[in-house]
Amino acid sequence: MNNKVKIIQHQYNIANNITTTGSNDSTNTDKPSNTEPLLMVCDVPVQSGPVIKVGEHKTYVIGSYVEHRLEVRKIKTVAIVLRSEKLDYYCLFCCDGKNISIPAVYDIHSDHFNFEYGTADIVCEMPTTCKTQLHVAITAKSQEKSESVDNIQSFQLIRNQQPRKIFPYNFTVCISVMFDWNNVLELVQTMEMFKILDVQKVAVYKTNCSSTTQKILDYYVKKDFVEIIPWAVPDHIRVSRGWQKWASPGELHYFGQIAALNDCVYRYMYQSEYVALQDLDELIIPMNGITWTELLPQLQKIYSNYAGFEFESNVFPLSIKQWELNFHPDLWNKVPGVNILQHVKRMRNDPSKFNDFKIIVNPRLVFKVTVHGLLESLGGTVRVDHNMTRMYHMRNVSSSDLSEGLLIEDTHLWDFADRLIPAVSEVLQHVLNIH
Repeated sequence: MNNKVKIIQHQYNIANNITTTGSNDSTNTDKPSNTEPLLMVCDVPVQSGPVIKVGEHKTYVIGSYVEHRLEVRKIKTVAIVLRSEKLDYYCLFCCDGKNISIPAVYDIHSDHFNFEYGTADIVCEMPTTCKTQLHVAITAKSQEKSESVDNIQSFQLIRNQQPRKIFPYNFTVCISVMFDWNNVLELVQTMEMFKILDVQKVAVYKTNCSSTTQKILDYYVKKDFVEIIPWAVPDHIRVSRGWQKWASPGELHYFGQIAALNDCVYRYMYQSEYVALQDLDELIIPMNGITWTELLPQLQKIYSNYAGFEFESNVFPLSIKQWELNFHPDLWNKVPGVNILQHVKRMRNDPSKFNDFKIIVNPRLVFKVTVHGLLESLGGTVRVDHNMTRMYHMRNVSSSDLSEGLLIEDTHLWDFADRLIPAVSEVLQHVLNIH
């Protein structure tokens, strides 16, 4: 099989949610190998990774998907747009060697936290003249001046061509967004905790990280446990490092996190029974020692007819440590990062105030997501009893918010130590060659 045929077959597999076990292709989604020819559609190259600029406009395409849940099948493209820019959008398809342009409608998500850019859905119908469409290009023209909509630089793969009822994965975790990451120890601990909890896949939207972190990620990619989605949004937009514009200047909320979360839900809609939307310093842990595989049927029985489940955040301040030598092998001193087993004091949540949460959802019931919850779905979400399952969040807390009298000892993570410690040490030894 020559290289071009391999590329076409690979793109067909991705578009139709065909998983090839053991494939490392997820590491190469940003650019093709120099030894492989570019896949061309209507004499235009196909870009397989996200973040495609639309002409000279302030619109950036993230991912395109077939939307099967409407009366008529349509193409939905997740994008990041400048909210003040008034454009008419079009979907450009290649049919029998000719470009066909279809008008599109767009909708900017309500959660943008008053930043100039926001997440948007660009939706169009599929052309009736073509039986199958594997690629699309989003084009646009200003509502204020006349210009061509056929000037494109690349097509993008249309995923989710076929809906599934049986999925390769039971649980996928979406991590958005990894940037400046050097917390190596907690990264490995989190990945191994995911395995203990029965997660089968972790999607990491990555901007940048340390070289040591990259070695760890490469290891999990080779194990077919992690998919890396290159996230080059900061190359195009001045991003904020926080969610409040006054405190963290920029034009787009937190590295474009909301767009990444929405893309991940659609990317794994027909690959995973459930999708968890959380960060690497967060763990959703059942309180009675069971796994997610055992937990979710219980939640469905207790809370029926919901699209997803909310798990309230419980903050463990990084400044407060429990020095238990049994839970910190000498080997771990040789890598940077947080040891989650040393943090067993959590802050008391005030029930009269809003407490952050993260969610596990059935992606086929979801249309729009945000950082905490769903914007549009079939069924909404429900808060899970914290005595049944909690989210453990290890993070920095300002001294003004800390009070020893409001801290609660919670050693539940130690229940996993016998499995977690040897697993983490084995990865560090194997990948980093430290002993």
